[in-house]
Parts: sequence; C-alpha cells; structure tokens
Amino acid sequence: MQQCRPVSTARAPRALAIAALALAVVAASGCQMFRGKNDLYAQSPESRPLEVPPDLDRPDTSGAMAMSPGAQAAAPASVTRSSMAGQGAATANTTGFNVSGERDVTFTRVGELLAATQGVTVVSKAEILGTYDVDYAGGKFLVRVTPIASGTYVSAVDPRGLPASGEGAVRLIATLKAALGG
Repeated sequence: MQQCRPVSTARAPRALAIAALALAVVAASGCQMFRGKNDLYAQSPESRPLEVPPDLDRPDTSGAMAMSPGAQAAAPASVTRSSMAGQGAATANTTGFNVSGERDVTFTRVGELLAATQGVTVVSKAEILGTYDVDYAGGKFLVRVTPIASGTYVSAVDPRGLPASGEGAVRLIATLKAALGG
C-alpha cells in the first residue's frame, strides 16, 4: 500500500507568484491583445486633425459693433442719432463736442479753462490718457479729450466710461464748448 504524502504548501504560493509575474510582464510589454487600435495616432503629427474646443474656434465678436464716444462724434449725424436712440438724444448732444485742432493743444486749453471755472476742482489729470478727474456741482466725472479724424472730441464720462448724465457734467461741458468754440 502506498502512503499519501502531503503536498508541500511552499510550492503553491511560489507557482502563483510566478504565474502572476508572467501575466504582468506580458500585459506591460505592449502585447497587441491588450492595446487598443487608434489610426489617428499612427499618422505623422503633421497630418493628424487639430481638435479645437467649440468656444475657441471663432473670435469673440460680442463688442465688435460698439462705437467709442470719439467715433460717435466723428460719425455722420444720421448714424449718431440712430446709434444713440437708446441713450436719448439730449445726453448725446450735451456731454461732448468736437473742436478743431490737435489733442495736446486742446488738452492744455481745457486744463486752463477748468482751472478758471469757479466751483471746479481738478482732482487729478492724466495727460497721456487725455483725462481730467473733476469734481463739479456735487458730481464726480472725467473730462476726456480724444483725438478724432477732424480734430478733437471733448466729453464728460462717468467712472464706468459712459457719458456723464449729471447736471454738473452737462453744465461744465456747455461752458467748455462755449469757450472752445465747439
């Protein structure tokens, strides 16, 4: 009679470890069976299609038709009236005017007139930007001097960059217009 010998327990885990190691080596070696096929990556980089996110395939045109106040002043009256319909014609006519001459000369002249006008406090000026920060009749606004094709455009704008609509701004622009001959 044969006696049964117990199977060595040390061989089973070793065999399992070797099998797992062999499977890991085959999987990591790039075997075709484990790799998906994508023809786009097989092509040369120059011939691959360019993928652009949907919002980046066209330029932003949201502000393309907006006109600056200087351009509005240089535009023909019919265009200016139609584009200013939402703001009211009175605001468009009372917060800016055209002056013939160079911007630097007009900027200096506006500064002299602001200093001579009673009740006007020039808080600061930025010659390179063509602006005076002004306090007048309880309002705070900028007097802006902008070059245009036919000379210079002088306007009053609020801190948001919109035409100033306060009574002080309208009065001061009227005073400057009378003095500069705009």
